[in-house]
Amino acid sequence: MGSLRRSTSNRHRKKGTAVKMTRTPSSLPPPPPLPPINAIVGGTGKSKKRRGGVCLWTRFDRTGFMEVVGCDKSTIIERSSVSAKDLRTGFSHSSKILAREKAIVLNLEVIKAVITSEEVMLLDSLRPEVLTLTNRLKHHFPRKDGPEIAPSLGDQEGGEEGLENKLPFEFQVLEIALEVVCSFVDSNVVDLETQAWSILDELTKKVTNENLKDLRSLKSSLTILLARVQKVRDEIEHFLDDKEDMEDLHLTRKCIQNQQTEAPSNSIVPQSKERSASMVTEEDDVDDLEMLLEAYFMQLEGMQNKILMMKEHIDGAEAYVKILQNSRRNGLFHLMMVVNIANYAITAGTVVVNLFGMNIQIGLYSTPDIFGYVVWAVVALCIVLFMVTLGYAKRKKLLD
Repeated sequence: MGSLRRSTSNRHRKKGTAVKMTRTPSSLPPPPPLPPINAIVGGTGKSKKRRGGVCLWTRFDRTGFMEVVGCDKSTIIERSSVSAKDLRTGFSHSSKILAREKAIVLNLEVIKAVITSEEVMLLDSLRPEVLTLTNRLKHHFPRKDGPEIAPSLGDQEGGEEGLENKLPFEFQVLEIALEVVCSFVDSNVVDLETQAWSILDELTKKVTNENLKDLRSLKSSLTILLARVQKVRDEIEHFLDDKEDMEDLHLTRKCIQNQQTEAPSNSIVPQSKERSASMVTEEDDVDDLEMLLEAYFMQLEGMQNKILMMKEHIDGAEAYVKILQNSRRNGLFHLMMVVNIANYAITAGTVVVNLFGMNIQIGLYSTPDIFGYVVWAVVALCIVLFMVTLGYAKRKKLLD
């Protein structure tokens, strides 16, 4: 999904929403650039001794400048004005978005970042997903050779539409991060879906222990992936349900408000005109963020429904396998009962044979050709007992 563009004609504005954001006057200078990472890393004294656990971070600012540096937790805390608890809470959970005064702690799947209004710090720079995010940022924010120049009053009035259509830096980084995360999750869903159809197709042909093991492993993978998608979806839904939390993500607005607080009261632009123009513009920025989050929320909702549908197919396949196994088990029970009935009939014939095997003198022993008649009589007795017992079991519906 590309960058979200504003369409003022199709926008659905919320009524009764209090707007607290103001646009920076043209007389205010642009925010000063942040100091380089090396200036903070190279501390001395006790602060340098306390620092440990250096990790590889990728720093990318709004001018397109990128560098890969080794920073510890203290460096990130000093640079982004977040607490150690925020980093620990944000990065310890599977997916978490924390909005603070000057930074956003972002942890979505494998993307761990600290976003400010001027730069973004990415952890685990060598991961393929982080490299994909870095390439997207480089493409979205081309390198600027010169420093940013604040537009004059005339340029601001002439290019007001261009300024309105540009999202703040943190919103653009958040959008690109959500795009990378959704692409990563969607690829996992597609891979598992392909694997699921292959396993289900094999099960319809032949049920084997290997296929059943693959099915159970696939179901476990789908459960884990569903939990991951659900966590990201819940984080986005949390901000969509709370307007104030969504406004906390607007770091540029907070930076502008701090500059306006420190700026002199006699501004070049009249305050009444500035407020009337800024209220609509800043409300549009928050509406843009809401539409952005809503778009990715719908994508995650579709992925969740696809996973649930695959789980339903797997549950149906497991139910089919259970029915098939029960049918085979019932057939085995049927066979065992028939064999037992036959064994009962043969046992009855064996009793007659054992009686004639005793050393008791009877008149039948002297009768000529009596052996054949006795044998056929015993066989007939066994057959009659087998048929009678089998008919009784069927009449009592013990056998189908």
